[in-house]
Amino acid sequence: MPLSPRVVDLGPYDVLLSVAELGSMGRAAERHGVTQAAVSARIRSLEGALGVTLLERSPRGTRLTPHGALVADWARVAVDAAEALDAGVTSIRSEQAARLRVAASLTVAEYLLPRWLVALRTEHPETSVSLSSRNSTDVAADVLAGAADLGFVEGPAVSDDLDAQVVARDRLTLVVAPGHAWASRRRGIDAERLRATPLVAREHGSGTRAFLEHAVGALARPALELASTTAIKGAVAAGVAPAVLSSLVVAGELAVGTLVAVPVVGVDLDRRLVAVWPRGRPLAGPAAELVGLATRRRE
Repeated sequence: MPLSPRVVDLGPYDVLLSVAELGSMGRAAERHGVTQAAVSARIRSLEGALGVTLLERSPRGTRLTPHGALVADWARVAVDAAEALDAGVTSIRSEQAARLRVAASLTVAEYLLPRWLVALRTEHPETSVSLSSRNSTDVAADVLAGAADLGFVEGPAVSDDLDAQVVARDRLTLVVAPGHAWASRRRGIDAERLRATPLVAREHGSGTRAFLEHAVGALARPALELASTTAIKGAVAAGVAPAVLSSLVVAGELAVGTLVAVPVVGVDLDRRLVAVWPRGRPLAGPAAELVGLATRRRE
């Protein structure tokens, strides 16, 4: 079945995800090595092809519309698949190249692994890496099934069948839209209030969701469940409901004011990001090198 012409070229969707993440056409242009006018043109072309408005522009920055959040959520799956395809093709181009299969949670894959992999390639250019980005539960399952040599997860607990090493630390942050009633709240939100509030959340199996439930207890039924952090940020900015996300994920939006951080009192939201591999199988080769690089960058 031929692909629709609306999805043949994933480049504009990749640009859309960058604008949504960074909250700025200019920053997205810098990331992609093009002009701001080129980014704007690609977004307009995508909006025209889809027949929907994807972004809202204001003096405070650029954010996803509700329709844009949905498109970004679906696009992330396709872009991740394309990146995995590219990584896979790259990995088989040279039979003599060392091969490392990595599975990582979304937060680690999007915000930490890129610079770790750059460092690994600098020190070991012969190493070819294939990367799959999934939720923490699926990452652990891939490692146990032998589908990945090394995993990076963000949940509160690690299976007894896996060895683990802390490679980074992170903190979850409660965020709301600037117009939300909590945005100007001087006193923090306590665990009881957070438990009772429907949030925009990731799906079950997400390390972020699992950690939050571990920290505060059972949560209210989500106002909306989405499979990507980009879509969640767009929904929060659109006023759907609050969300609790990694500080790494929301740093850009907090800086430009498209999201507002709300203190959470009486709850420890600091967490560890962990490398995992099959228990009893010592790390060696590229996997050991990557874990070592990640750990040294934390220290």
